[in-house]
Amino acid sequence: MDVEQHATAPRPLTQALPAPVDVEQAEAALIEHYPRLVRLGYLVLPPALGRHRRVLTAHALVQRALPRTRGGAKEAVVPAPRGAGGFPGDPGYAYVRQRVLRAALRAGRPRGPWRLPRPGQLPPSLPQVWGLRLFPRSGGADELVLDQALAALSGPGRAAYVLRELELPTDHDVRQLLSSAGVSDPDAALAEADRVHVPAGSRDGSLLESVEFDPCSLQARPTDLMRRRQHTRAALGAAAAVVVCGTLLGLPGEGWGRDGAAAPPYAQNAAAEQALDPARLTTASPTAWKRADRPGFAVWPARGNRTGDRELLRRALAVWARPGRSVQVTATPGTAPGPAAGPPQLLYAGEVDSAVVVLLHDGLRVVRYAEARSGDTRSAALDFARADAADTGTATALVVSRTDGNVRFLTAPWVTGATVRDLLQPAGSAEPLHRDADGLTDSVPSPAASSDCHGWKALQFGDHLVSDLGELLPARLTAGSPTAPHDVSGPKDRAGWAHTACHLASVRGQGVRSVNSWQFATQVLPGGAGSAEWFCTRAETWRGAGSRVLAQFQAPGTRTGAPGAVVARAEDSPACGAREPHVLAGALWKSAKGNWYALAAGGGEVTAVTASGGVTGSAPGPLLALPAKPGARTELSARLSDGTRITPLH
Repeated sequence: MDVEQHATAPRPLTQALPAPVDVEQAEAALIEHYPRLVRLGYLVLPPALGRHRRVLTAHALVQRALPRTRGGAKEAVVPAPRGAGGFPGDPGYAYVRQRVLRAALRAGRPRGPWRLPRPGQLPPSLPQVWGLRLFPRSGGADELVLDQALAALSGPGRAAYVLRELELPTDHDVRQLLSSAGVSDPDAALAEADRVHVPAGSRDGSLLESVEFDPCSLQARPTDLMRRRQHTRAALGAAAAVVVCGTLLGLPGEGWGRDGAAAPPYAQNAAAEQALDPARLTTASPTAWKRADRPGFAVWPARGNRTGDRELLRRALAVWARPGRSVQVTATPGTAPGPAAGPPQLLYAGEVDSAVVVLLHDGLRVVRYAEARSGDTRSAALDFARADAADTGTATALVVSRTDGNVRFLTAPWVTGATVRDLLQPAGSAEPLHRDADGLTDSVPSPAASSDCHGWKALQFGDHLVSDLGELLPARLTAGSPTAPHDVSGPKDRAGWAHTACHLASVRGQGVRSVNSWQFATQVLPGGAGSAEWFCTRAETWRGAGSRVLAQFQAPGTRTGAPGAVVARAEDSPACGAREPHVLAGALWKSAKGNWYALAAGGGEVTAVTASGGVTGSAPGPLLALPAKPGARTELSARLSDGTRITPLH
């Protein structure tokens, strides 16, 4: 989508903010959209504060934006935020946004000598940083021009520009929100914002979304080191106070001790407390999967020898809600690492190798918490992965542990057998994989840990073939047409995957849900050289975006397990998928006699293929072979049975 189309795309209508807004609803919105709110405050605050002070003040304004009472939060009627395209659309967010905007504008207003400093102008009590200067990462020349243009605006003018770019679809909504935030002349603010002329930004969004204006992605530099030496005694005294407080917090009660590696609590409300209470964890019955319409993680029973360990479960929930600095946190692309909205479901809690592992599910994500078996939480780990809409084929197993290049899985309750198969040896037999009474497998070598491709160990769980790609959820492997993919079962399917398996390395760590290998054409080569095979491999993600597609050409006589030659690739393309179950690809091929040919093949309902440019010609049907010269550049196109014209995958 180009910039002009993005700027003029229809946007949803706004609606009035209902009143009152419950404090829990406002806090949930603040936690979920914290980076967005801090960016808004940072951009509206006066540049004269300096970037370090603006960063800390923006965080302070957002953290103070919650109402002080637990009753309804009544505010003036303001427009709700955008509700489509990934933007927040709940009244709680609109309420918190209004308070952040009002505080940021108040911090930029001049004050007379007889007035006390306003709360927004005081040094923020939290967060506070000693000995470091924090500021966002530097952007490019376009971001610098925009920063200078914003610095020349008044506070209301900056707010109008920022709201128009990031928050609200119409000037009417911007005018309404500015008025409710205390701006006396919203029309003048909008007119001031109209005079800003800056580069248009990226093809995907506003320049305001770049790292230059992100107060949550920071760089650090030391302050005046000489001056800091003069305050050593004061710093030692403060450190002693911190030690005393830390000791008290570590005592039995509501301190840090019982929460392990979790950070200190930053807020308390009923919903948050419920999500942290191990007694409120939900569990499924051992036979729930037999009655479910679509078996998935929601019907996994709780397993493991530590499911009754309340202190372990409390630590896991607390670290999930607020991981401390020592916790190693990972998340697959498109997975939010935030806290649970309510009590999650317990899938597993037990001792695995040298660690204690807890697996949790909140309906959207699977979360893995791990700590040392000795109870030392300083090396705790927290992993997040999308798992929404999982079914029997994609919810067959979860990774429980990784040790020295090996991986262990917890299998679904409906998995009746487990074997290991080397995809590069399609004629080889599968090796049995032992599982304990809980469904926990023995360790198997993980192809995700290898830098070469001498073998690719895949797991057969029942009828489903899966592969570890370095994430919590293994990816399901299928074969066949995009409209009717099926499990890899017969010799032909395994032979096709033998030429495709090594290409799985290109989608490691991408949040892949499933990978389908489709042999869309078999082509008899000129000169009696035999038959070549054309494959289209499509990797789809849990988040729906970020798919990767490869077109491969497999010449005759290639050894078993040799990777197919990749002749085209694409990202975020619907080709070879259920939406567009067709493909066109081409390649230059040299025969054993030294003759060059331009080859093309189409899959799906392709009825004719045409070549132009360096090689000219056409042929009915999905296949084309024309004499060519080395290095010839050819433009390909094809027609489908309904007359639609398609171009090659690229």
